[in-house]
Amino acid sequence: MTDQKIPWVLISSFKETTNMHDLEKITPLIGELIDDWHADGKIMWSGAFSDNKTSMAVFEGTAQEAKIFYEKYGKICSGILDYHMLQWDAMPLLSILSH
Repeated sequence: MTDQKIPWVLISSFKETTNMHDLEKITPLIGELIDDWHADGKIMWSGAFSDNKTSMAVFEGTAQEAKIFYEKYGKICSGILDYHMLQWDAMPLLSILSH
């Protein structure tokens, strides 16, 4: 794997069976995961779409960093959210803004 930082996008949405208790359980854990990402000096933007059931996070990292983040996210959200991560080749937005 390369050490080149590239943009990634993580899309999450509620499963049909997701309930308020599930969300209350995972919300602080997701917050900690994002706080840890920021504490390492990395950039991440995230937010919900207007349906309030789907969210997106955009971040920059190496393939290895993204893989580790995705695995940690999966341990928190598996069974509660549907989620997938893709490399975002659209533009080097985060690289430009971080300089």
